[in-house]
Amino acid sequence: MARGWESKAVEDQQQEAERRAHEETSAPPDDSPEARARREHRASLELSRSRTLDGLERATNPAHRDMLQRTLRALETEMEDLN
Repeated sequence: MARGWESKAVEDQQQEAERRAHEETSAPPDDSPEARARREHRASLELSRSRTLDGLERATNPAHRDMLQRTLRALETEMEDLN
C-alpha cells in the first residue's frame, strides 16, 4: 500500500514540476501585488499538499488517514478555485 502512495506522490510531483515549467515559459509573470500574492498563496498550497501527501504515505491510523484525505481534498479544491 505504501509503495502505491509513494508512486502516486512522485507522479504528482513530476506533473506539478512540468506544469510549473510550462507556465514559466508560456507567459511572463504579472508583477502586480495581487498576482504576486496569488502566486505565493498557490506555492503555499502546493507545499501543504506535498506535506499532506507525505503524511498520508506514512499514516497508519485510519482516523489520521481520513483527516489527511479530507485535508488533501480541501487543498486541491482551493487550488482549483485559484485557477
